[in-house]
Amino acid sequence: MESYKREFIQFLEGAGVLKFGDFTAKSGRKIPYFINAGDIKTGDQISKLGEFYAKAYFEKVGNKKTVLYGPAYKGIPIAVSVAVALSKEGLDVPFFFNRKEEKDHGEGGVFVGYKPQAGEEIVIVEDVITAGTAIRESMAILSSLKDTKVAATFVMVDRKEKGQTEKSAMAEVGEEFGFPVYSVVDVYDIIEYLEEKPENKENVDRIKAYLEINGAKA
Repeated sequence: MESYKREFIQFLEGAGVLKFGDFTAKSGRKIPYFINAGDIKTGDQISKLGEFYAKAYFEKVGNKKTVLYGPAYKGIPIAVSVAVALSKEGLDVPFFFNRKEEKDHGEGGVFVGYKPQAGEEIVIVEDVITAGTAIRESMAILSSLKDTKVAATFVMVDRKEKGQTEKSAMAEVGEEFGFPVYSVVDVYDIIEYLEEKPENKENVDRIKAYLEINGAKA
């Protein structure tokens, strides 16, 4: 495993973002591990998270300037931290996010921050995709922006779960909307990381059993 992937998984576990147990995902599935960006609670943690996303951005997108979109609520601090991290590396990109309820006073509207202009490309930054529900919600919201397009989505972890078909949710989203979905690590990286310590056997077995049922076939 590449060293940055191990460092990222260690970071997620140390920050309490990666947990093991019994959880229910947004999709309604009962899952044996949970990725929750809402557990990022300090300036140092959110700064480091942004740096990992920035590494993935430069690896996949290069120095291309896009507009970052962070879906409310967890995507908001991610978008801000990624924008800061990219800026420190010399790439100054704008960002924006949505309100859960449209504002009918003041500046009004559903979006806060930069307003994407015609011809600009948007990159969505999320915490995780399980069944693709959150991304489809984001695409519905972004559809009000004319003459812009989503170029890519970045998430922390590819869960490698099937979506509405036997394909992975990430693959389905990419095919449905025509853009790639990238992750810093995937669930098999997490399994490899856990297998390095015998005391993690129970969690490894539970994740593997879950993937036997819900894992993507393609």
